[in-house]
Amino acid sequence: MTKILMPKATAVWLIDNTGLTFEQISVFCDLHLLEVKGIADGDVAAGIRGADPIANGQLKRSEIERAESDDSYNMVAETFDHAPAANPARKKRKAPRYTPLSRRQDRPDAIAWIVRNHPEVADSQISKLIGTTKPTISAIRDRTHWKSATITPTDPVSLGLCSQIELDEMVKIAAEKQAKRDAKAGITREDDTLAPVEDAPAADDAPAPEAAAEEKPSVEHTLESLFKPSTDG
Repeated sequence: MTKILMPKATAVWLIDNTGLTFEQISVFCDLHLLEVKGIADGDVAAGIRGADPIANGQLKRSEIERAESDDSYNMVAETFDHAPAANPARKKRKAPRYTPLSRRQDRPDAIAWIVRNHPEVADSQISKLIGTTKPTISAIRDRTHWKSATITPTDPVSLGLCSQIELDEMVKIAAEKQAKRDAKAGITREDDTLAPVEDAPAADDAPAPEAAAEEKPSVEHTLESLFKPSTDG
C-alpha cells in the first residue's frame, strides 16, 4: 500500500470526522493499533492538527463510506507521487565526451588528421567525436595553436580517441551534408569520376586484328616444297 503523508495527523482527522474502526485507521495510516487508541484517548499526538486526506488527494470520499459500511474493508490510498512529473518533451542533454588524461595530449594530432583528410567535416562534429572545443579546432585549422610546430596528423582511431565505426559515421554524415550543399548550389564534382573503358584511346602501335590478318601473306605448302632441300647455302 502507498504510504500516506502525515499519518498521525490523518489519523486524528479520521477519528474526529468518521465512523471508522481503530483497526481500519491503523491499517490505512500504517500505525500500531495501540497508537491509534492513544490518539483517540488524547495520550498520543496531543496538539497535532488533523489533516484531511480527502482534501490533499490521498483518499476518496467513496472509500470512507465503503469502509464505514463494512468493518472488514481496508481503505486504499490514492497513488501519491512525491517526485515532480518528468517532462517527456524535454530531452536529456548529452554530457560531453570524456577523454582520459593520458589521451588528451593526442587530440591536436587527431584534429589535424581529420582537418587534412576530411575537410568537409564540421567543427561541431569534430568537437563531439574527439571531445574538444571549437576554438582549439579553429586554432589548428589556422595553424595558430601553440603546438603547431610539433603536431603530427594521426588517425584518431589509432590514438584510441574514437572507434572506427564512430569515425565512419561522422564522415558519412558530413559527406551527405556536403552533397546536399553542392546540389543546392548546382555544383557537380567529377574529379574522382573514371572515364569509361570504351573511351580510352587505343595504342598507336597495336594493329587491329583484321588488319594483321590481311597483311600476312597466304602461303600454300606442298609435299615438294616441304621436303625440297634448301639451295640458299
